[in-house]
Amino acid sequence: MNYSEFRDFSASVARRRIVFYYFGYFSQNTVSAMAEAIRLQFEQAEPVASTRRKLFSCFVEMAQNITHYSAGALTPPEQRDGQVRQGSVCIGAEGEHYYLLCANPVARTDVDALRRKLEPLRSMTIDEIKRAYRETLRAEPEEGSKGAGLGFLTVARDASGPLEFEFTPHDGDTVMFYLKATI
Repeated sequence: MNYSEFRDFSASVARRRIVFYYFGYFSQNTVSAMAEAIRLQFEQAEPVASTRRKLFSCFVEMAQNITHYSAGALTPPEQRDGQVRQGSVCIGAEGEHYYLLCANPVARTDVDALRRKLEPLRSMTIDEIKRAYRETLRAEPEEGSKGAGLGFLTVARDASGPLEFEFTPHDGDTVMFYLKATI
């Protein structure tokens, strides 16, 4: 990229009202540093406290999802601590709302399971999402889960509308997974 291309990129970011963007490898340390920067940035910005909390909560869940499940990994898949996985996250503003968009490669074999988790959330009411959240809190984590299984429910609970998601072909045995939440 040359100076002219970078200037055009920077102008596009400003025009699109991108507040935060990161593409690269995610680790717990990277997520912590990004979370701190986002928290400080939104303390100085205009969103009300509840919006800031929701943005922060959704960012953490989306970043953790990348850290735990991205197929683009520098560490072995079976490594549970110190994972380093590839993905991207974007926070921007559209009208009076903010959005969070994340992307990461996933194994093609995981797509159906992700759809089964996400599709119902698109049609659930906020009360149904909260009920499912409470039930999941009390239940045993799913086999293979690296958390409590609350990530998508947390994002859906904090979003102002249905979650949007898409899977697109990527490389070989992986598919690019995109998830968007509007706050």
